[in-house]
Amino acid sequence: MGVLVTPASTTDRDAARVLLPAAKSHFRRLARIWADGGYTGHLTDWTTQHLGLVLDIIRRSDDTRGFEVLPRCWVVERCFAWLLRSWRLVRDDERRTDTSEAIVRWSMTMLMSRRLAARCRQRPAPLQAA
Repeated sequence: MGVLVTPASTTDRDAARVLLPAAKSHFRRLARIWADGGYTGHLTDWTTQHLGLVLDIIRRSDDTRGFEVLPRCWVVERCFAWLLRSWRLVRDDERRTDTSEAIVRWSMTMLMSRRLAARCRQRPAPLQAA
């Protein structure tokens, strides 16, 4: 759950209509979703009517020039940066979307397991009674 790779011809809004119902059923406490400007339009109404979720569109300020860090959306960009540390995801050589999804899951599993292992090494060993 949580990974959906689509062909390049699929818009973000169309992919969201597939991913969001699955996310809602998997994460029962899900109530609010933050998205960038690519998700504007009828998707916000559809999400409220069909799923009972609030879809907040985070927009750039009109008077801003150049790069601007958008609140909350940087979390997604950071995740993409972590994923691109995996050499299999740097190049787009896969032909099948299910293979790409599996590689994303594998990459995140490796990231999480390395972080957990590092955390376990940092903890002091428990004292044993004599």
